[in-house]
Amino acid sequence: MDENTGKKKIALNIVSSKVNHKGFGAGSIDLNNVSSIIMDGDECYLDMGALHAKSKVEKGIKFSMNKEDVPNGRPCWLIWVAVDRNEEGAFYGGITACPMLIDTEARRGWKILAEHVNLMDAAMKRKVVVDKLNDKEKAQLRQQLITHNAEWWERADDTLKEALA
Repeated sequence: MDENTGKKKIALNIVSSKVNHKGFGAGSIDLNNVSSIIMDGDECYLDMGALHAKSKVEKGIKFSMNKEDVPNGRPCWLIWVAVDRNEEGAFYGGITACPMLIDTEARRGWKILAEHVNLMDAAMKRKVVVDKLNDKEKAQLRQQLITHNAEWWERADDTLKEALA
């Protein structure tokens, strides 16, 4: 219930046989703990527009599922970061990296939307999937996370830290 308006909040519902739906919004996904980082060359920045495929690099781009349609595309990454909380405080809980190719001049791009959705789900389930990033990209992402909140990085699980080492 929204305290300001008195209306019920709408949330994305999970459709699963494991969830016992009872009432409005039951079994819903809370996207409040998921953030998106865009890695574009030497730039690495928080861009919440990616939750709706409207990040800075995605705006105005027509996407294809065929890499061949974007021969001059530059590699970009959409990083999903889930923040969790325990008795010590908030911490980076899950992180995944999704590849994209962007040709800004031609306004064309390549990405596999289903992969982006599945990897967002994996991050929300506190999984770490960054194996496609090279060492420089991992270091860049690690630095972005530390710069954003060093305490969250310190409290993060060793698996996440080692994946970005």
